[in-house]
Amino acid sequence: MSIVPTSVPTGTRVWLAAGVTDMRKGFTGLSALVQHALASNPFCGHISVFRISELPHWT
Repeated sequence: MSIVPTSVPTGTRVWLAAGVTDMRKGFTGLSALVQHALASNPFCGHISVFRISELPHWT
C-alpha cells in the first residue's frame, strides 16, 4: 500500500529528514519538527518524509 499520491503538483518540494525520527511524536510533534527545522509552515503543501530506525515488531 502506498501513501504517496500518484501525481504531485508542479513546484511541490519533498523534504527528507536526515537520521532517525521517533514516530511516537504523532502528527503534532512531527509538524513541529518541520516547522522548527525548515522555518516553514508544515501545512504549506510540501511533502516531509521521515524514517524510523527499524520496522516495528508486530505480534
